[in-house]
Amino acid sequence: MNSRQLQLQAFERLLNIMDELREQCPWDKKQTLQSLRHLTIEETYELGDAILDNDLKEVKNELGDLLLHIVFYAKIGSETDDFDMADVCNSICDKLIHRHPHIYSDTVVANEEEVKQNWEKLKLKEGKKSVLEGVPKSLPALVKASRIQDKVKGVGFDWEEPQQVWEKVQEELEELQVEVKAGNQDLIEAEFGDVLFSMINYARFLNVNPEDALERTNKKFIKRFQYLEGKASELGKPLMDMTLAEMDVFWNEAKKL
Repeated sequence: MNSRQLQLQAFERLLNIMDELREQCPWDKKQTLQSLRHLTIEETYELGDAILDNDLKEVKNELGDLLLHIVFYAKIGSETDDFDMADVCNSICDKLIHRHPHIYSDTVVANEEEVKQNWEKLKLKEGKKSVLEGVPKSLPALVKASRIQDKVKGVGFDWEEPQQVWEKVQEELEELQVEVKAGNQDLIEAEFGDVLFSMINYARFLNVNPEDALERTNKKFIKRFQYLEGKASELGKPLMDMTLAEMDVFWNEAKKL
């Protein structure tokens, strides 16, 4: 691994390249905070894919892409005298020191849970009116539900035992079935949302990240379905002309693989 000196030299190299691109490249010169936003989100998802695939070479590459975006934003901020890279780094350093009094002060914690609880208490002291203010409005709903539940847990609003959560899941499923039988579409959607929310809550008690779990299932389904498509192609038979029984043969083969 590189020494700290080499790491700092590499970071300075990136800063220098960013200066040159912003001055000389027509595309880079035109970019704004707003124009980069959707690209940053895309890069974040690409990093997430690489992590789920455990492709460490690609993780390294995607981290570089994200770091470029951070440097890019800081460069734009420096041009309007609002902030630069040093401000960004010092801001997060100050926040980390303030929110880790068990490391940088005399606060004593017994475990990870107490660290999280202190974190939320400190944020409220910083002026936040709600522990949920830190949950971005634009997060995908499944991720947002996880963050909401994690946040309220930090202030003690949580179930005590996994069995209680599982009973809540079953209760919500029963309520969903009542509305399905009644045929009220609006209430069906509301109860379906409650089922998903309670399942995400249960995932926490199983130490399962629901977003990662669902994406693993997505990848598994894609792989199996593409195997099915490949077999249909070998037979020269369009999928839409195959019976479910015929497709099940290849689906079961894919599961064994």
